[in-house]
Formats: sequence, structure tokens, C-alpha cells
Amino acid sequence: MKLGLLTAALGQMPLEQIAVWAPQAGYRALEVAAWPVGSEHVHQAAHLDVADFTTDDAARVRDLMSTHGLTISAVTYCGNNLHGDRAERDLIHRHLRACIDAAASLGVQKVTTFIGRDVTLPVADNLKQAEQHLPPLVRYAADRGVTLLAENCPMEGWHPDGYPANLAYSPELWDWMAGLGFGLTYDPSHLPWLGIDPFDALRHALGAGIVGHVQAKDIQIDPRARTHYGVFGKTAGRTSPTDVGWWSYHVPGLGQLDWEQIISTLKAAGYTGDIAVEHEDPTWSGTLDRVLTGMRIAARTLEPLIITEPGP
Repeated sequence: MKLGLLTAALGQMPLEQIAVWAPQAGYRALEVAAWPVGSEHVHQAAHLDVADFTTDDAARVRDLMSTHGLTISAVTYCGNNLHGDRAERDLIHRHLRACIDAAASLGVQKVTTFIGRDVTLPVADNLKQAEQHLPPLVRYAADRGVTLLAENCPMEGWHPDGYPANLAYSPELWDWMAGLGFGLTYDPSHLPWLGIDPFDALRHALGAGIVGHVQAKDIQIDPRARTHYGVFGKTAGRTSPTDVGWWSYHVPGLGQLDWEQIISTLKAAGYTGDIAVEHEDPTWSGTLDRVLTGMRIAARTLEPLIITEPGP
């Protein structure tokens, strides 16, 4: 088990610079963000240009990782694979297949994505759509030695009212998507505000054998604010779908999750994958220096709990 980081929050840094910085901060693995080039979202980056990824690019990236004692835990592109616009959905699927191809050329066996949701349709109709459109993507990955993983982020920001828009947010849905061939990228931070016990959910997923990757992000809940707004969050005063008013994400160590228990549970179950810090902490955002400081805080919290292996 190695401590890694998801590069999505470091869009201002090229992969070469991240590879130099990460080991100095205590990281041994990278979950490499591979959104389309040109995305300006604060939590997206294109550290692999998978649309034009050549064998020379693969060799360069492999050499970069080896030089700095790093491995790649997963290639990540979290698009809405059930987007309601067919042309947009086809573009998302095309890019996901390119991510799979790039991962295969790098010898990386995991690609993390979302299930998604057509927010104009009821959930029941979305499940039917998923059962039609997503298994071909799973087969495309399997044919190349890659496993598709869905992260359990609710993606409430994709829904106009802030309701879940990624149908991978609960253990019930994990069982369903496993039937489609997806594994799970487990992120405990999304579970407490949904009323899901992160440890019971983790034990369920480990027992089902579907945990392929783990992301580390923390959460802080304000029970008094929840009493004021209700579990659905702000209504009249909301400025965006994610402006819920009673919970917020933080880097590990600055929230309420028990990371010693999470990592102990993973170890006890024989999990040998990596744990990648995902930085979405508003307190440690705004400038690159603040983001890097947040990453260092996370590493100081998690590194003592993880037994790192010798580098390649």
C-alpha cells in the first residue's frame, strides 16, 4: 500500500513538476488526471493528453515515474457517462476509451470514472440506460487488461437542485454497478453527509471484492447548520448546487473521519492498492502554494498510518 495523490487539483503544474515535488512531500504514487485538454475546472486537469497519446509519450511517462520512484495507481477521468445529450455522451465515452488506451500503454490496470446520470430522467430510467450503454465500455477496458472503477461521489453539482447525479453513491448502487462489471474507487468523504456509515460501507465493499482504489478526502459536518437547513441543504439562499451550508470537504486530518480506522480496515481485509489524496479543501485552495500546503497536511496525517513499500 502506497500513499498517492490525485493530480486533478494541480492543474497549474505539469506532470514533470508534480513528479519532482510529490516524493519530497511523502507521496509514492500518482492517480493521474486525464480530462480533455483545455478544461478550466478547478478540480480537473489533463496531465495525460490521452487524445494524442503515443508510444513515445508512454515511454516518456514511464521513465518519468521510474526516475522519481513513483508508480501510477490509476488514470482518472470522471465524466458523466449517462449524459442526456447523446452527442455529448458519445464524446465522453470516446475520451474514456482513450483513457483506457493510455492506461494500457502505461501498464496501468485501473481507470476511475463516474456512472453519471441523465438529470432529466428518473433514476429507474437511468438504471436502464446504464445497463444498455455502459457494459460495452467495461468490455473495451477488459479487452485491454484494464478495470473500470466508478467513484462514489454523488456529484450533486450536476443536478439543478443538488440531488445525486452520479449513480454510484451508495452500497446498494455499488452492488448494482458491480453487476455491470464496474469496480469501486472508494472515497469515504462522500458518505457521512448522505447518512451512510463509511466503515460499514467499506466493509461491505471489501467483502464484495469490489474495492479497486481508494481516494482520501475528509469532511466536516455542522449538525446545528443541518438542523437549520435540513439534509437537502440551503434553498432560498443557495448560490450553487454545492452551496449546501452544513458540510464541507477538507484534506485528511482537518475533518472528522478516523483515518487510522479506515486504513486499518483496509489492511485487515488484505487491500494492497494505493490511497490517493484528493484535494477539494476550500480552506487550502485559491493559490498553488495553498493547495500544496493542503497536500502536505494530508501527507503528514496519512503517511504514518501507511507502510510504504520500496520504490520501483
